[in-house]
Amino acid sequence: MLRHIMFAGALALTAGPGWADSHGHDHGASERTASPEGAEVYFITPTDGDTVSNPVTFRFGARGIGVAPAGANWPDTGHHHMLINIDPADVDLNEPFPFDDQNLHFGGGQTEVTLDLPAGTHTFVLIMADDFHVPHDPPLISEVITVTVE
Repeated sequence: MLRHIMFAGALALTAGPGWADSHGHDHGASERTASPEGAEVYFITPTDGDTVSNPVTFRFGARGIGVAPAGANWPDTGHHHMLINIDPADVDLNEPFPFDDQNLHFGGGQTEVTLDLPAGTHTFVLIMADDFHVPHDPPLISEVITVTVE
């Protein structure tokens, strides 16, 4: 029960426009956390064009930016989000990522995940986000990889 209450509270913190963090930043506005110069995010495995079978383990990395849990307001850090079958051009970079099956959040600071995926060809992209799930400015977006699941 407590876990559900904590999760609902975390959603409430990230869902509404116009809310301010403990530093007075209004995250309902278009203000975004600056990304460190030269930082990048990337997939370690699988790689673009791979054919895999379930379960599929994705490992991802970051250069020039630290990985920290969501809610940790530490300088030059963020956490990964992996988008499945979503074109990054369709993402509103001024808003927190939605919580659904195509927008995976790694707010615990995770750098890998193992998934069971439907057979077929899928695209994956990583986008780093700040402590409130909002992409950095400029956004740190990996190359889109295409993976076929047998």
